[in-house]
Parts: sequence; C-alpha cells; structure tokens
Amino acid sequence: MKKEAMFYEERSDGKVRCNLCNHRCILKKGEKGICGVRENDEGKLYTLVYNAISSRNVDPIEKKPLYHFHPGSRVFSLGSVGCNFQCLNCQNYTIARARPNEVYLEDMTPEKSVSIARKNMCEGMAYTYNEPTVWYEFNYESAKKAKQSGLFTVYVTNGYIMPEPLEEIAPYLDAANVDIKSFDGDEFYREVSSAKSKPVLKTCKEMKKHDIHLEITYLVIPGYNDREKNFKELGDWLVDEIGDETPVHLSRFYPAHKMMDVDPTPIKKMERAHEILTDKGVKYVYLGNVRGHEYENTICPTCGEVLIKRDGYSIEVMGLDLYNKCDNCGEDINVIR
Repeated sequence: MKKEAMFYEERSDGKVRCNLCNHRCILKKGEKGICGVRENDEGKLYTLVYNAISSRNVDPIEKKPLYHFHPGSRVFSLGSVGCNFQCLNCQNYTIARARPNEVYLEDMTPEKSVSIARKNMCEGMAYTYNEPTVWYEFNYESAKKAKQSGLFTVYVTNGYIMPEPLEEIAPYLDAANVDIKSFDGDEFYREVSSAKSKPVLKTCKEMKKHDIHLEITYLVIPGYNDREKNFKELGDWLVDEIGDETPVHLSRFYPAHKMMDVDPTPIKKMERAHEILTDKGVKYVYLGNVRGHEYENTICPTCGEVLIKRDGYSIEVMGLDLYNKCDNCGEDINVIR
C-alpha cells in the first residue's frame, strides 16, 4: 500500500527532499530514493512499503543480537524491503536490494502485527531483516500499538536515521542494536556501504540521550576493518562518548553477496579484538557467529563470575540477583529484565 511519507520537504520546482535518513535524497517527480522504496509522486513523497512485509518470524531476543535486554525473551520480528545502504557484504540482499514488485510481500496492518506477536506469546516486537528506517511509517505506528499492548520494541539498524524521526519514535522504542561498520573514518563506509560514518555515531549518542537501550554490533571483515587501530579507537569512543557498559558484539564475517572472495574471520583475530576492547575498559564484549566460545557468556567485570551462560540462543541466568547485581560481589550489571 502506498502512503504519504513522513519527514520530507516539498520544493517549488516539483522536487522533494526526504529528511528521514542522512542521505537526504532530493528527488525529481517519478524518482525513488537510494532506498528504492520512497518515491516522488507529483511533488509529494510516498512510501511504497507502508504495510508490505517480506519476512516475519518469532525469534529469541539474542538473535538481534541483544544480550542485556530481556534475556531469554521471544520477539516477533518483521522485515520489509529496501535499504539506504548498499553493503557489498549484505547477508539479506535478496530483500535489502529488492524493489516492492520483485518479491512476495504480505499485506499487514500495525494492529495485526501486534495481534500476531501476542498470539505467539512474544514479549516484544523487532523491526529487522532489512533497514527499519526505510519503512519508518509502518514500524512507527506498529511500535505505538505494541507499547499500548504492553510489548517492548526493538530496532536492528544501521543507524543512518535523522535526529527528528528518531526523536519522534523514541518514546515507543525500547532498545536498538546499531551496526557500526568500521572505525576508520569514512573510507570503509564509502567503499563498502556507500554511506558515511559520522551520522551513525551521532545516532548512537542520540539513542543514549533518549534512554533507548543500546547495543553495538561490529562485523570483523579480514583486510577491511580489522586493524588493531580500529578496535582501539572504537574502544576509546565507547568509553568516552557512549559508556563503558554498552554491550559490544564482535561478529565473525562469513563470505556473502559481493564479498564471496573474502575468507571467514580467523578466531584469533576475533579474540584479539575482544582483548583490545576489554583493555580499553569496555565491560561487556561478546563474540558472535562463534558458537560455544566462552566470550558468548556475560561475565561480571569486577569478579569474573559467569552471570548469563549462553550456548547459541539457549541461555541460563545463573549469577544475577533480582536487582541485577552480581550474586558473588554485588556489582551492578547493565541488564534489563
């Protein structure tokens, strides 16, 4: 269903400027934005995917990944099509780069999304699989309905949203995992994702300001963003600007899309990145896509006790009291249950 978009400017020449994400596309009549799902129709901007769902599933919250937000809970995950990034390593490119007429799309209302979540005994909603920002109008309304129904809400995002739409949805958004692609200025973002890095870092700060629970994912790609300098600077930024209790998920790369010629990340490289961030003072650093590794577990940063034990998406909370303190030493742990 086509619907007039939020956050755009009409111009006297018939063009429109989209103010939803930091690309701020200026579109002539009939043109679509970089995302492929927002179009100038006779001088007004429309979303082409308001109620168009490509993917839905009941997931563990750990799959987002969120390790410090309602651990062990179930979320109803929804995705549409389109993306404002063009990542060469995209794992979901079949929907991220698809246009609305190229894949099967289920017609779903915001009310129905919440109803399905509740019928499946989910505690929350997650807007994920493709970039949620580009189908903002749906997940904004869905998130409001979800909150009214007692569900929590989650964004899994590249962080390219503008401050104004983030502020608008913030009262209805409980948690987010932001994908930081690299920490080397704009070189990686420009070459691999066709974007810039500063807006993403700004979004992380804005989310903290709005009291949205934040976790970070950093996909470690051999030869691209895996220099020790990247991790040292990421660690400094996290501790100084975001907070040392912000959970970080170092994710192991596997060949995908247009980067099939790049080898999987060596485990030792992942462990070294973990060591650097920990040495910089980041309290909760995890390894993703490395099942069975000890760094999947939540460890007390003070005494080293295992607080939440994980095996893939199976978890056991074993060292936290009712007030989210370490049973062994009393350390306050940054976790929401």
